Amino acid sequence: MQPELQKTARDRIEEVLGSIRPALRADGGDVELVDYDEEDGIVQLRLMGACGSCPISTMTLKQGIERRIMMAVPEVKGVLAL
Repeated sequence: MQPELQKTARDRIEEVLGSIRPALRADGGDVELVDYDEEDGIVQLRLMGACGSCPISTMTLKQGIERRIMMAVPEVKGVLAL
């Protein structure tokens, strides 16, 4: 396992997503990291399963996933769903 200081931003994003996945999967959904642009700090995610068609998926993305990623990875400036 890498020491905390050597983990990349992408590694830390994946860790946050890993901590969120059990709750999403319990509701029949999931999330996938599509891309992280280090220059502009934007994370692109794909909401899958029930999350992809859920009417509150935007709120889940912005108030749940984005907030947690930005707290854990300060260099992230925003999260977009594809």
